[in-house]
Amino acid sequence: MSDWPSLRVADWTETRDALHLFTQIVGKVKLVKTPLVNHWWNVTLYVGTRGLTTGPIPDQGRIFALEFDFVSGALRVELQGGERREVSLRSMSVAELYTETMRALAELGIRADIYPVPVELEQAIPFPQDTRRRYYQPDAARLFWRQLVQAHRVMSEFRAGFVGKASPVHFFWGSFDLAATRFSGRPAPRHPGGVPNCPDWVMVESYSRELASCGFWPGGGEEGAFYAYAYPEPDGFAAAVIRPPEEAYYSTALGQFLLPYEAVRESPDPDATLLEFLHDTYDSAAQHGNWDPTLAIAPRRPD
Repeated sequence: MSDWPSLRVADWTETRDALHLFTQIVGKVKLVKTPLVNHWWNVTLYVGTRGLTTGPIPDQGRIFALEFDFVSGALRVELQGGERREVSLRSMSVAELYTETMRALAELGIRADIYPVPVELEQAIPFPQDTRRRYYQPDAARLFWRQLVQAHRVMSEFRAGFVGKASPVHFFWGSFDLAATRFSGRPAPRHPGGVPNCPDWVMVESYSRELASCGFWPGGGEEGAFYAYAYPEPDGFAAAVIRPPEEAYYSTALGQFLLPYEAVRESPDPDATLLEFLHDTYDSAAQHGNWDPTLAIAPRRPD
C-alpha cells in the first residue's frame, strides 16, 4: 500500500459530495454543543486513527464523541464510559443519515437542536427534506481518509515551526478541507462575506485577524490539491515563485496558490515537496505582509 494513495476526483465525486453533507450533520452537532472559540475552531473535525472525529463534546456534565469510522464503515456515537450507537455508512439519502444520527443521539440521552440546513453550498436543501439517494463508496472514503492522514502528518510538522498564534491542523466540514492557519497578531479588514448559504458574520469571525492559511481540498487537480492563501492578500504575494515551480501555481480565480496532490504523491520525496510549498507560500505572505520574522522560529526541545 502506498503511503500517499491515489484517488481521482472524477472517480469519487458522488461519494465526496455525499460525505460532505454527512459531515455537516455531525459538525452541526458539535457547533451547538460547544462554546465558540476564535475563528470557529470549536466546530472542526480531526483526523483520527480510523477516520474523522469530533473529539470530546460536553453534555450535561459528561462528554461524548462522534466518529466517522472509515475502517469499519460506520458513524459512531460514543458516550463517556463506552455506551455507543452506530449508523451504517452506505448509499443512502441525507435525510436517512440525519434521522438515524438524531435517533442515536436521543437513545444516549443527548439533545442536539441543530439548524438542519447545509452551509457553504450553492444548493442548500434542509437535511430532513433531502431524500435523494446518494451513492457512497466505502473504499473511496477510506482512500480519502488516507490522503488526509498523510496531509495531516506533514502539515503538523509545518505547523510546529511557528511560535505565534496558530490553529490546530483540523477539518472544516463547511468547506470540506483540512486546514492549518498562522496569524500575524494584527487585526484584519472586515471580511466582505458572500459565501453561499452562510451568514456574513461567520466569515467576519473567521477572518478577523491577519492570517496565512494552507490546507488540502479534495477538488482541483486530478486527485485534489494543496492550497495556500493570505488574508488580506499583500501586494506581491501572488507573484512569488513557489516550489515546485513546475507544478505550483497561483489561481487568480480562487485567489490562492495550488499544488496538485498528484504532484506531491508522484515526487521522489512527497514530504519534502509539500513542505517546500507550505514554507514558500508562508514566506511570501510574511515577507510581503511585513510579519514579525521571529514568529517562524520553531521551538526547541532541551538538549
